[in-house]
Amino acid sequence: MGAKEIAVIGGGPAGLMAAEVLSAKGHAVTIYEAMPTAARKFLLAGKSGLNITHAEDYSRFVTRFGAASDRLRPALDAFTPEDVRSWAFGLGTDTFVGSSGRVFPKVMKASPLLRAWLRRLEAQGIRLHTRHRWLGFAEGGYMFETPQGRRIAHADATLLALGGASWPRLGSDAAWVPWLRGKGVTVHDFRSANCGFDVDWSESFRERFAGEPLKSVVVTSEAGAFPGEFVVSRHGVEGSLVYAHAAALRGGLERDGKAQFLVDLAPGRSIERLTRDLARQDGKTSFANRLRKGAGLNGVKAALIREIAPAAARTDPERLAAEIKNLPIPLLRPRPIAEAISSAGGIGLDDIDDGFMLKALPGLFVAGEMVDWEAPTGGYLLTACLAMGRAAAHGMDAWLARR
Repeated sequence: MGAKEIAVIGGGPAGLMAAEVLSAKGHAVTIYEAMPTAARKFLLAGKSGLNITHAEDYSRFVTRFGAASDRLRPALDAFTPEDVRSWAFGLGTDTFVGSSGRVFPKVMKASPLLRAWLRRLEAQGIRLHTRHRWLGFAEGGYMFETPQGRRIAHADATLLALGGASWPRLGSDAAWVPWLRGKGVTVHDFRSANCGFDVDWSESFRERFAGEPLKSVVVTSEAGAFPGEFVVSRHGVEGSLVYAHAAALRGGLERDGKAQFLVDLAPGRSIERLTRDLARQDGKTSFANRLRKGAGLNGVKAALIREIAPAAARTDPERLAAEIKNLPIPLLRPRPIAEAISSAGGIGLDDIDDGFMLKALPGLFVAGEMVDWEAPTGGYLLTACLAMGRAAAHGMDAWLARR
């Protein structure tokens, strides 16, 4: 098979990985990116330490993608977390495993890895056209808005890797949704994923504790019970422990109008011990002192008890211990999708074949966050985007070979 012209629309991790694989197979690849530079969300996410993948047992890793786990499994099997680390090492980036199991570059930045990656792609002959915003289908090709005006590009096969709907200022604005729906492709509405949630805090609590972390807690939802920490925000709650429960919390709010978000503020103490220790406190002392001496709680943890627990629990050691071990924070709604780290929703998996080609549009492939799947933070999102980009590239190459 001779070299084919490949268009990759979207210069994020999935698109760049597909371009790398296709170019290595001898195809002529052009990447079209709407923003002034490639992979802007990747860069921003890596400013405080790029979380490239996760080192947990692989049998657990592959379950982190919810309802899409089985469908993504072949792509992940072909590009595992260890493969991600090897790929990064090949670009001059050493990695290490943090205490949480998350894998980071030793330099703790995304920019050196991205620069090396773009140099490799350029050396392979891949063309990168920035400030080329896709405007939809036209004349059997793809219309772009460019600094030189509108132009139409044609290709033997095309990959869409346009992202979801979170952080739209970085390029993922989901403008493509009506164009694909107009071609008969199922696209599920986007919703916030890996996001914070609104809570109706009292003004005094909000003013005093917004920005305070709740450390060494365990949070339980329909997703299970996970240890870690989260942050009180002006709007509600956010942080890695909240994101781990986000899909279950969003599902509960959508289904029932409420979601279970139970916080164990003293995971090192049993409810029986807390009850005994609280019962020993002098009822004449302040509530703050009884919490501090009887349960080891002060600061934002003690304030959270005062904010949420019923007043009657303050004088009942057994009831107070139960609140400390299972404090229900009432969530109102997810934060807006523009603030979310990632989005749920997108192109229905049933509309995509095993090679990541759209069944309704032969020759048009998709990968990354524009597909309907989600995962918690912790390296899962990036690993899946890279694996899907590679899988789509192999699917494109195989489809072209059959033509």
